[in-house]
Amino acid sequence: MEGFMTKKSFVAALSILATLSACSSKAPQKPSEEASPQSLTQKRGDEPLKIIPQPKVVNKPLVELGKKLYFDPRLSKSGFISCNSCHNLSMGGSDNLTTSIGHKWHQGPINAPTVLNSSMNLAQFWDGRAKDLKEQAGGPIANPGEMGYTHELAVAELQTIPGYVEEFKQAFGTDTIDIDKVTKAIAAFEETLVTPNSRFDKWLAGDDNAITKEEREGYELFKSSGCTTCHNGEAVGGSSFQKMGVVEPYKTANAAEGRKGVTGKDADRFNFKVPTLRNVELTYPYFHDGAAQTLSQAVETMGQIQLGKKFSPEENSKIVAFLKTLTGDQPSFQLPILPPPSDTTPRHNPFN
Repeated sequence: MEGFMTKKSFVAALSILATLSACSSKAPQKPSEEASPQSLTQKRGDEPLKIIPQPKVVNKPLVELGKKLYFDPRLSKSGFISCNSCHNLSMGGSDNLTTSIGHKWHQGPINAPTVLNSSMNLAQFWDGRAKDLKEQAGGPIANPGEMGYTHELAVAELQTIPGYVEEFKQAFGTDTIDIDKVTKAIAAFEETLVTPNSRFDKWLAGDDNAITKEEREGYELFKSSGCTTCHNGEAVGGSSFQKMGVVEPYKTANAAEGRKGVTGKDADRFNFKVPTLRNVELTYPYFHDGAAQTLSQAVETMGQIQLGKKFSPEENSKIVAFLKTLTGDQPSFQLPILPPPSDTTPRHNPFN
């Protein structure tokens, strides 16, 4: 009868409805580019701390080459130590040791600073002896106590590896390899090691719920105590050299003299590059000598020797809580497969 569905048409209608329902449930899943991280816009513009922008890859072949070189232990004499050994990207870009271990188990003279967000530093190394990441990248390769090789031998070895020869050609337009190209590639990769989207960045972007009341109070203490005089900007540090021990002398057995080792001026003794506090909960131990094993200890010491302030346990806890909000998105990528050697590539012996 007209106005009533037959059994066949009723089943067909149910089938159509089920199909439409399935399509509807899938509709909110937008293309992948919409799910990608977006740069946050600073809404709290009067704050001394600034939002870290998303990393940008300008030259992908150069960055991919630099990534392989960063992880390749063949840049060391032993064939065992890579850039990632001391600046481990699974450990906040550091090695979580008081001082690093170098060639033949040499004990390093100073704590390894994080490589994360290092492109924002005014200079590289604690004493600022390298003006940029490119200049820094060549230092450890030829340092007898670090990677223990020479630039000449490292370049000669890379030249015997067909995969590298081809990748250098793609990145630079020539298959001739030299240390300038090696360090430029490593630096290009390191420039991508930026950690945006921390909870504190989201708060700076206007999200009041991104941090807790305790963390907000810790930030206010951080500011009112004078910490932002040195720890400010996008990296929350890294933009100046400051004396370690302004109010009270800092006592340490570490022999590092800071900027004095670069300038030769006694006035620069114990002046070190202010470290970034981004991801600081991951980059223990702290200070150039690695003497502070915990954030609580670091906050207590810095309050005393830099600010002349004795934080109460409650105040210390609040500042530490704030510092942990500075942990951002860690670099995420597929580990590179390093190109195999040729018959003429030297074989390393880590026991020599």
